[in-house]
Amino acid sequence: MAPSNDLDLEDWLDSRANSYDIYVLGFQEIVQLNARNVLGPRNSCISTKWNSLIGETLNKRRRKGVGLHQEITNSSAIERSVQEEHFRCIMSKQMVGIFTSVWVRTNLRPYIHHLNVSCVGSGIMGYLGNKGSVSIRFMLHETSFCFVCCHLASGGKQGDVLLRNFDAADILARTRFPGGATQELPKKILDHDQVVLLGDLNYRISLKEADTRLLVEDKNWSILLENDQLLLEFPTGRHFEGWQEGLITFSPTYKYHPNSDQYHWCFDAAPGEKKRVPAWCDRILWRGKGLKQTQYYTCNYRLSDHRPVRAVFHAECEIRGDADCACGCIAPSSTSE
Repeated sequence: MAPSNDLDLEDWLDSRANSYDIYVLGFQEIVQLNARNVLGPRNSCISTKWNSLIGETLNKRRRKGVGLHQEITNSSAIERSVQEEHFRCIMSKQMVGIFTSVWVRTNLRPYIHHLNVSCVGSGIMGYLGNKGSVSIRFMLHETSFCFVCCHLASGGKQGDVLLRNFDAADILARTRFPGGATQELPKKILDHDQVVLLGDLNYRISLKEADTRLLVEDKNWSILLENDQLLLEFPTGRHFEGWQEGLITFSPTYKYHPNSDQYHWCFDAAPGEKKRVPAWCDRILWRGKGLKQTQYYTCNYRLSDHRPVRAVFHAECEIRGDADCACGCIAPSSTSE
């Protein structure tokens, strides 16, 4: 779905705080998943528009200007300072409806190297891009980062959770990055020092629909989360061993009625239309030493029948000579339909 020209992203990106060094944004279904978009040439108009809006939001001037009485040298110093605080897109990639965009402060860019992208299609026939992942990795100083934007198998029927588990395992197994010519570089997702996985993971609630709806009406998140398919997978060690997720304190992110804060099942459905049961489909997971999540919540943007989820991380990275540096990293995930 294309964003409107007047969409204000300042709250979503928390850009007024001016507290973050890296932004990673992941979208799913930015185009309709029809045969033309899945099999035909890539439609980049919408992703280009998203990047334009993101850049405009992150690079709004935070000063009113320079007074005429100030010396030119002071003005130049201020201009340099403002320029250093600007953000630039170092990589963005679209695979059908999945889109990932990475932005960093200009003064951080010289220390980023070995920037690569890898796409894995896991949709129709197990390989087409209507489902799958777009992963972007880079080295910041001597620490490797990998951001994986996913759209896993959908469906609330019994057994669909196995398809989601297979998609996740398939993405981890098939994603490959090139090795380095002069230094050894991680080639697989789990080889990286710090990894963030975000997107529409599509995990549902393992309860009867009627019971789930009653619990949602009562806002009984604790009982619902006890039956969340993804949280039930964590302790098994089968597919998400070593991954972490922040405490979920927000309401289910799916499925909302268009342009409404009410869930879809609260309204009369059209003939033949399914009334999807609410679930925490949109998630952000992470793993790795030196990566600590400080915030995890949803944003009140009515962009689709999902609510975007945002996480903020504090990341430590190694500098040659055993010194450490720290940066703030924000990884918002959004699903657009």
